[in-house]
Formats: sequence, C-alpha cells, structure tokens
Amino acid sequence: MEHQHTEKYTCSMHPQVIQDKPGTCPICGMTLVLQKENEDTIVSGHQHGSNPSMGHEGHNHHAMMIADFKKRFYVVLVLTIPIMLLSSMIQQFMGVDWQFTGSSYILFALSSVVFLYGGWPFLKGLVDEVKAMNPGMMFLIGFAITVAYIYSVAIVFGLQGMDFFWELATLILIMLLGHWIEMKSVAGASKELELLVQLMPSEAHMVMPDMVHDVKTDTLKENDIILVKPGEKVAADGIILEGESYLNESMLTGESKPVQKIKGNKVIAGSINGNGSIKVTVSHAAKDSYLSQVVKLVDDAQKSKSKTQLLADTAAKWLTIIAILSGISTFLYWYITGQTLSFAMERMVTVIVICCPHALGLAVPLVVARSTALSAKNGLLIKNRTAFENARKITTIVFDKTGTLTVGKFDVSKIVSLQKELNENEIIRLASALEQKSEHPIATGILQKAKDLSITIPATENFKAITGKGVEATIDGKKIMVVSPGYLKENNIAIPDCFTANDTETVVFVIINNQLAGYIALSDEIRPESAEAIKILKENNIKSILLTGDNSKVAKSVSETLGMDSFIAEVLPHQKLEKIKELQSKGEFVAMTGDGVNDAPALAIADVGIAVGSGSDIAAETAGIVHVNSNPKDIVSLILFGKATYRKMIQNLIWATGYNVVALPLAAGVLYKQGILLSPAAGAVLMTVSTIVVAINASMLSVKK
Repeated sequence: MEHQHTEKYTCSMHPQVIQDKPGTCPICGMTLVLQKENEDTIVSGHQHGSNPSMGHEGHNHHAMMIADFKKRFYVVLVLTIPIMLLSSMIQQFMGVDWQFTGSSYILFALSSVVFLYGGWPFLKGLVDEVKAMNPGMMFLIGFAITVAYIYSVAIVFGLQGMDFFWELATLILIMLLGHWIEMKSVAGASKELELLVQLMPSEAHMVMPDMVHDVKTDTLKENDIILVKPGEKVAADGIILEGESYLNESMLTGESKPVQKIKGNKVIAGSINGNGSIKVTVSHAAKDSYLSQVVKLVDDAQKSKSKTQLLADTAAKWLTIIAILSGISTFLYWYITGQTLSFAMERMVTVIVICCPHALGLAVPLVVARSTALSAKNGLLIKNRTAFENARKITTIVFDKTGTLTVGKFDVSKIVSLQKELNENEIIRLASALEQKSEHPIATGILQKAKDLSITIPATENFKAITGKGVEATIDGKKIMVVSPGYLKENNIAIPDCFTANDTETVVFVIINNQLAGYIALSDEIRPESAEAIKILKENNIKSILLTGDNSKVAKSVSETLGMDSFIAEVLPHQKLEKIKELQSKGEFVAMTGDGVNDAPALAIADVGIAVGSGSDIAAETAGIVHVNSNPKDIVSLILFGKATYRKMIQNLIWATGYNVVALPLAAGVLYKQGILLSPAAGAVLMTVSTIVVAINASMLSVKK
C-alpha cells in the first residue's frame, strides 16, 4: 500500500471522504480529523495515488467500518433487553415489580457498557467536533446520550426522579442501526464506481521475443505488446497489432452491442474480448489509461460540490445550531414552568436527537454518488456537477452534425474530373496525398477510397492547412489544394455547369496550380437513432438546432429529415462560439455538443458543454460533460437524467427539512396537553426512518434509455 506524508483530513465515520483542508464531511456533516502521517488514505473506494486496480483496499476498509457498526449494534441489542426489563418505567407499564436489592446497580453497570461501547463512535465524534470548534451531528448525538447517562447515574446514586437508562439504550441502539444502514447505502451508491475500478485486470500477457510472460498490469508502459486471449479483459489502452475480434465495451461506454476491432483499431483497457485472440501495442501506462481517467473523473465529480449540495450543507449547519438552541430552550421552558427535572431533561434529549441533520447531510451526497457512477457506466462522464444539474434548464440543444447526428463515416459517392488529361484515379491520388495527415472523417473517406483502388499515395512538400477551408501542398512540383465550396466562393472561382451533387453529399474540390481540376462527393449516413432523439427533445419542449461547417444544402436536408427546429451551416470553428452567444442573447439556455477539439470555444461558452465521440481521449477540458459515444439518444438520456437527478435532490431536501419542521415541535412537547409526546427512542426511530427514506429514494435513481 502507498503511504501519504502530506496533511489529509478524513471522516472517522466515512473513511472514503478525504480532503486537503479542514472542514466537515459532505455525507454526515461531522468534522474531519487530521490523519496520522503514515496512515493509509482511501479515496472513494480506491487508494489515493495508487493504481485503480488496487481498489479492493478501500473497499475492505469501508466494509470493516460497516462490520464494526453491525457488531456494536448486536452487542447493544443483547444488553438492551435486560436493561428494559430492569427499568422501573417498563415494569410499571407491564404491571410487574421485579425490583430487588442491587438491581439499580446492575442496571447502571449494563447501561454503562452500552454508553461506553455502543456510544463510543458518537462520543469520539463529539470530542473531535469540539476540538475543531465545529459542532455537528456527532456533537448532537454525543451530547444527548451524555446528558441522559449522567442524569440517570445521578438518580442511581441518590437524586430524586426516574432514570433514563432504557431510553439511553434504545437511543444508542437505533442510532447504531441508522449509521449501519446509512454506511451500507453509501457503499451501495459507490458500488458502480467500485465495479469500474474492478474492470482493470491485475495481470497481462506481455509478448517477449521468445515467449509470452505474465506481468502486473501497472508495470506496462508505452509500446509494450500484450496478448489478449478470448474472453479476457484488455489490460491496457492500445492499438491492435495483430488479429481481430469483437469487444464488449458496455461497462465503459454504455454501447450495448459488441464492437468489431481489426488491425489498427484502438482498444480500451477494461473492455472484454470476444472469441478472437489479439495482440495490442500499449499506448500508455495504466495510470494514464481511459479507465483510470474515468475513475478519477467520477471520484472528482463525487467530491465536487454543486450549488444544491452547498445549500444542503448550509441547511445542515443551521439545523445543528437550531437543535442546540431548541434543546436548551425546551429544557428551560419545562423546568421553569414547574415540570420535573426528569421531564425537562427528556424533552431536551428528544429535541436534540430528532434535530440531528442526518437525513439532510445525506440528501444530496447519496444522489451525487449514485448519479456520477451510473453516468460513467453509461458512457457519460460528469466533470462539472453544476453543469450536469443545469441540464434541467436547457431550452435549446445545438448539435454538431458529423459523427453525432450522422454516422461520421464518409464514403466517396462520386469522383469527377474537370480536365481531360486527368482521370478519376489521379484526382483521388492527389487528394489522398493531402489528406493522409488528417483524421477528419472526409479525409478518412478519401483515404479509404485510395486504399480500395490500390492507389499508391505520393509524398508531399510544403504542407499547409487553410483554417476551416482545406489544405494545400506541393506534389511533383505542382501546387495542389483540396478545398471546400466556401473557399471557391471567397476566391470567386466559378463552379462549372456540369457540377452535380445531391443535398446529402459533401463536396471537396481539387485545384492544381490555381486551376479547378475536379471534385469528390462524399455522403454520410444519418444515424438511425437521431430522429428518435429529436422527437424526445420536442416532447420535452427543448429546441434542436444543427450547427455545421458543411454546406447549406446538406444541413437543410439533414435538419428537415430529422424534424429539427433550424440549422446554421457553413460556419468555421471560431464562428460557432458567436452563434452560441447569439442564442444566449435571445434568452436561450444552451447546451452544445461537439467533438471537443475544434468546438472547444463553443463548448466553453455554452451553458452546458457536452464533448461527444471522444473515445479514449477524454481530456476535452472545456466541456462540463464528456460523452464517450456519439449516439444522440444517449445525449438526450443525459439531459433527462440530469433533470431526474435534480428532482431526487430536491425531493430528499424537502423530506429531510419537512420531517424536522413537523417532528421538532412534537419533541418539544407542543401537543403535551393533548396527550401527544415523543420519547427519545421514538425520536431516534423517526430520525432513522427519515435517513432510510432519503437513502432508498437516492437508490431508485436510474438512467432511462
């Protein structure tokens, strides 16, 4: 295990919470404590700074914490039975008298064990919070059980009144149960992340010159060659060197169908190989793999706080202050108005217990943990929590065309020479020479055609890109250009009468020594899921706009076919930003989808930026959300999931605060004259039920496809 030597603050109740600065736990509101210098640090289910494949350490630590609460709960449960049977109040209720010489001392001894052993986590929490001068939930519980215990001990040793021992035992019992259930819920909410962590195999088959040798995954480095056998998980990101197979990437990208991979294709670590053996050239070390980055992104997103969570934290802080003031005020009111010390103390303890901001502290973090991990499982990586929650406000979504609404695979549909001495093969030969350094889908289509025609691609000199318009270079002493229709317009080059291209075709022109030599038409198929995605957006009153650098005819055709609200065509990358600003100035809340490279400025300025089709390159810094696939239906799912997540948070906040509004006056004894009074144990039951309701509600969140 890796040891940390820097200052780290952690929650004794929730060891997966670690921060660099002092503060409170985002899950329970407890004050974070400084870790010992060489203490192992665990971050959200995996070791901080270690390879994600080692995640079981953090998982085991959290499991031990759950087991500890479970053990304390059962010990207290066994001791609570004789405590209740020996309590005079319970005996009066049952109509029996089991008092005997020394029974009060046995009751005292048993209750002391319950207080010290069962109440230890809360007493320790109280001390930590007092030291940090930041009273929170542990302070409230610790204070309530200490007051009940000290008062009851005083009764045993001579003070007049009735002891609180049975209330103390049941209160601690229910608090332990509540924490045990809560920790299991937190572990459940992070289970999806844990599954992601476990995707990375611990060993890989490394191909040596004379043999295949098994090595630890985290020792792999760039350019190593690994063998992936049928049914095994891919151990590292890389490119297939030999063989072909179908790979299941569903746990990483949300794509349910196995994807065919052949020589030269990229593979992602953690994906499951089908029935073919493949050799893979490793692209980078395990710590830089797509899966490691996903785990880090999810981890960061779970720890980052949005406005909703900050609101919940503030409410929990105020609830703590209200609990302390209400408890003291309740005690003073009842004692001054002539009630017994025992009655006034019981009211104070009940008020403090019922006011514990447990449910409120969990309301948002549980939803955050589940939503981020679920999103990652479906190929939606949330980098900015606020951007994700803002999905509910979207009024307009702007789609990039190529690779999002369309398949993004251009096939050459037409090659036309405009000079007698040039044949079609020569047009493709020259165009492919200029496009061989580009990864643009149009370039890929032209290069594929050259490959199909077995054309040898010549070398180029003086290569230069014309921003947003095309490329130029020298081949065999001639100046060759491959340009868009926009370039011809700008330079007043007339398009010949014989030019024909249908509305769905994208055309590039080949110019030799400033003379128009020919053109290549390519077509890109519309994705079958696109129409359904646009229809769902319409049903949710969200406008869809197509924004593309392609020509107006193609844009109009795609837009009309899909039933989109409008289109903006022939825009250069830097102009996309202006178009987004224009929409925002009209009062629209805009989401932008793009490939995260040439669309970076537009993604940054949009209210919600969604980088799509980034595959294993998830470093689209400007986008708040990265979508691994380019399926437009998944983008719509993301928006609807963002709305559902926000709804869950608000539901939990309303429940957590509403329960306190109703329960606090009852605990204080407002309806005492009407015969309605909550005991401390009943208060603890209500608090635990409230916490469980919040946890169950969070666990019901799901991604609808």
